Amino acid sequence: MPLRAAPPGIAAVVPGRRVAGRALPVRHYGSVDVFLEALGRAEEGDVLVIDNGGRSDEACVGDLAVLEARAAGVAGVIVWGLHRDTPELVEIGLPVFSYGAYPPGPLRLDEQEPDALVSARFGPFLVTGEDVAFADDDGVLFVTAALTEDVLAAAHQIWEVEREQARKIRDGETLRVQTAFDDYLERRAADPAYSFRRHLRRIGGAIEE
Repeated sequence: MPLRAAPPGIAAVVPGRRVAGRALPVRHYGSVDVFLEALGRAEEGDVLVIDNGGRSDEACVGDLAVLEARAAGVAGVIVWGLHRDTPELVEIGLPVFSYGAYPPGPLRLDEQEPDALVSARFGPFLVTGEDVAFADDDGVLFVTAALTEDVLAAAHQIWEVEREQARKIRDGETLRVQTAFDDYLERRAADPAYSFRRHLRRIGGAIEE
């Protein structure tokens, strides 16, 4: 499955917030009306994914749009662009992820595309209602809904392995010992194609997953 991660730099307005839910895509053209139209289709727990083309010359979402999103039952807002009204967004408390704050709102009004409520571009990816959005302090991921259970199961397994590795390091068993690193170096010397990732998979490690 291809990795679809939001371009680097996206962050939560309030650090520590997490959100996961079905993507509710919308494209912004300079007016809030398209958000209101999208929120009319929202279901409880959806995540509003806003395509503002990654623009750095305007903030496309502020406190009123976020309040409306919360009233519609939306679990969070993810913006390929900028936000404003930071103090108000902090007070509202709904998780909002964007590429930063900027005071001016849009000064343009572009023609709305037919797919304005069908899909949202986010960096090199296209996000639709068939996707689930995940966001935390490390960034944002989009996963095809039909594959979410498999992805979460794999992620949980990796998490369990890594937490056990961390516990052992704290107890004095270094990662070099846990990963049989000397054995890896011997195998790599005999076979230059033998990668550390291959080695970890052979012994059940997960540090590079």
